[in-house]
This record gives sequence, structure tokens and C-alpha cells, in this order.
Amino acid sequence: MKRRVILLTLAVLFASATVCLAQNPHMGTWKLNEAKSKFSPGATKNNTVVYETAGDSIKVTVDGVDGAGAATHNEWTGKFDGKWYAVTGDPTSDMRSYRKINNHTLALTGKKAGKVTLTGRITVTANGRTRTVTTTGTDAKGKKVTNRAVYDKQ
Repeated sequence: MKRRVILLTLAVLFASATVCLAQNPHMGTWKLNEAKSKFSPGATKNNTVVYETAGDSIKVTVDGVDGAGAATHNEWTGKFDGKWYAVTGDPTSDMRSYRKINNHTLALTGKKAGKVTLTGRITVTANGRTRTVTTTGTDAKGKKVTNRAVYDKQ
């Protein structure tokens, strides 16, 4: 009997966590809508961004092209708790932090070698179909750049 109660409790907890993550409007695959976006000259364009569950964390996979047209790919796994988690494949950052502002808005910060290189805000519309990422950072030449990328949910 005790075993059955424990298994039932674990099943309910797992199902609850899955439902909570599934209701997160950021989750899913997002494609860049270049016509609605605005980039600084030579900026990297993230063409596809995928948010998916990875255990009790979230994995963000980004594919795009840099200013020279070369393919880019980076990955981050962590939580939207404002803590720093490692990012791989991004030449401008080695750590990334996402902080939940509300159900539809995240604050984003990236840093490389302990120095903040990027800050931004990610907002998903109420209907969950459009995602806007506004970032401010420093390019490889030390110049301040601001980008506004608009994505459509796939």
C-alpha cells in the first residue's frame, strides 16, 4: 500500500511539472521574421530558436548566421531563475542567464570571461504567436549594438 501511494505521488508530481512547463509561452520552435526585425550592420541573425524541456530544466538551441554569413549554433541549458548557466558555441558569451519577469517576458544577460556582453528582453505576445527579442551588447570591435528580432511560432 505504501509503495502504491509513493508511486502515485511521484506520478502526480511529474504530471504537474510537465503541465506547468507545457503552459510556458516561450516553449517551442521560433523562426525569425526578418522583414519585421531590425539588426545593426554585421549582426548575427538567429534564424531558428528552440525552447524545450530537459529534465527539470529548459534547453535553448539557436541556429543562425553571423555577419559574414557563416553558420552559427549555440546551446544553453538551465532555468529561468536569474542564475548563470554555461552556453556552448557562442563566441560572444560563455555564460547566460534568463530571469522570468512575468509569464510572457524574460530578461536575458550574457557574459564572457566574467564581463557582461549582452543584455536583453524577450517578450511573447498574449496569443503566443509572436516573440520579440530586443538586445543591447558589444560587438567584436567594442562597438555598442542594438538589435530587435521578431520571431513567429512554428
